[in-house]
Amino acid sequence: MQARRHKTRHQEKTHLLQTRVTRRMDDAFLSDVKQRIEIMKLRHGDNLILGFSIGGGIDQDPGQNPFSEDKTDKGIYVTRITPGGPAHDAGLRMGDKIMQVNGWDMTVVTHDKARKRLTKKDEDVVRLLVTRKSLEQAVKQSMGGCPQTVT
Repeated sequence: MQARRHKTRHQEKTHLLQTRVTRRMDDAFLSDVKQRIEIMKLRHGDNLILGFSIGGGIDQDPGQNPFSEDKTDKGIYVTRITPGGPAHDAGLRMGDKIMQVNGWDMTVVTHDKARKRLTKKDEDVVRLLVTRKSLEQAVKQSMGGCPQTVT
């Protein structure tokens, strides 16, 4: 009987501790981090290379986007970074959500429109405004069983 009571108290303390940690994470870390990034395009013959790929757009299925937490976000996300490429060197990260490109709003655009704004041949520099998950949010998201964001 004594052992059973001890185990129950231990379980109660553990549950209380887990509840406190979860509540702190819910309350403290709810905002995304905004970042301005400037990428110098790399010339390769007639092509200008940025060194990253995108996914998403209002014409795409948000359920297929691994970075959309609730699977309804139709934003434009960075899905791949070329190691040592211009985007990598500028600090862009996989999972960043692109909010603006050279002052253009990117929150409600098609995938093709986003690609065209990023790859304009007459612009050697791309200025991005991105949001990214804080480390705490990435941890919270992974603990909740949602797709993990790389930060």
